[in-house]
Amino acid sequence: MRVERISDAAAVLAAADLFDAPPLPAATERFLASPGHHLLFAYDEGGRPVGMISGVEMTHPDKGTEMFVYELGVAPVARLKGIGARLVTELAGIARANGCYGMWVGTEVDNEAALATYRRAGATEETSFTLLNWDLLEGATE
Repeated sequence: MRVERISDAAAVLAAADLFDAPPLPAATERFLASPGHHLLFAYDEGGRPVGMISGVEMTHPDKGTEMFVYELGVAPVARLKGIGARLVTELAGIARANGCYGMWVGTEVDNEAALATYRRAGATEETSFTLLNWDLLEGATE
């Protein structure tokens, strides 16, 4: 397996099945063009993309810069082979090289596969928190 940083929108669109929903071309271009946004793919021996991780560097005046693991996805046929942990480890290496003081991710408390993957890649659990969300498209008219 090899891991590569992705900078070409065509590669993202060709690997649409790794994402929760089909990638949006304009959003893909914007993500890839934004400094501090990272997208890595894992490829199997045949050159097929079988995993992806995206991360975003976030900087705050009193904290410095940290990496947020935005999304991790592994194709069903490639699960339980260490691909997810490898992608997390690779993103952590980028974060470290870019001077991030830490990296974090949120996941559902009952998502055992995700929790195991993140722990396998060296994450430790902090205190629980509550996630609040604003649906900014709700009630929007076209």
